[in-house]
Amino acid sequence: MGIIKASKLIYEYIKRDEEGNPEGVNRAVDQVDIDIQPGQFVAILGHNGSGKSTLAKHMNALLLPTEGTIWVGDKDTSLEDNLWDVRRTAGMVFQNPDNQIIGTVVEEDVGFGPENLAVPTQEIWKRVDRSLEAVGMTAYRYHSPNKLSGGQKQRVAIAGIMAMKPRCIVLDEPTAMLDPNGRKEVIRTVRELNRAEGITVILITHYMEEVIEADRVYVMDGGRVVMEGTPKEVFARTEELKGYRLDVPQVTELAWELKKAGLPLTDGILTIDDFVDEILAIHQKSGK
Repeated sequence: MGIIKASKLIYEYIKRDEEGNPEGVNRAVDQVDIDIQPGQFVAILGHNGSGKSTLAKHMNALLLPTEGTIWVGDKDTSLEDNLWDVRRTAGMVFQNPDNQIIGTVVEEDVGFGPENLAVPTQEIWKRVDRSLEAVGMTAYRYHSPNKLSGGQKQRVAIAGIMAMKPRCIVLDEPTAMLDPNGRKEVIRTVRELNRAEGITVILITHYMEEVIEADRVYVMDGGRVVMEGTPKEVFARTEELKGYRLDVPQVTELAWELKKAGLPLTDGILTIDDFVDEILAIHQKSGK
């Protein structure tokens, strides 16, 4: 079993009228099967309302299944006795870091999680040091979080989760409120944690460029997983992705348009370097 596995997972929101009476049901997650292996970098894509954030909240037992099962580690999240272990295994980072940062000084905020886990004081400070170093925020340890940029705040939020030593970090659209530079620094931090620390990363996003280096991509629509594969396999299906109201990386779009115009390019080109290599190879073959 992987570090996170879902089987026939269903989650339904109950719609209520103004007086709080039930008036219908909305199925946000519908028969989802996933199996995420330790150490993987996994991206989950989908337009707004596709169910991806609802699925993410099941990975930390913030929501419990209506039907089906999700295991975190080897723990069934629906069992109350497993809640503590589930949340120690999978830490959550949300869209707005201000909702997650509670300390008045950066280092105090990062130490808050392990302190609540009853970690000894000396060990807490070791974890704070290491976590801040891992996200490149050591120089800001005595700063007020209010003085930081959006990207820096999000890195502090990630450090706070890291200090609790989870095996997995689930990031629910962590760059949605950031400018392009903030998005780049957060994704760079997450990738480095995955590579250097071996932490399993699950990234929920609708920014296509953020998933190019993922090990596995899931695409959701209408609460279901409608596509799964490597980034190259998924983005090779450009027309199908557009049918799910999703874009593709700009270089992938350009290659797709050129292929439709008759240029013999492969499907699923993801980077500018790959695109240039293919164009040069075509040029050389043509003898021009």
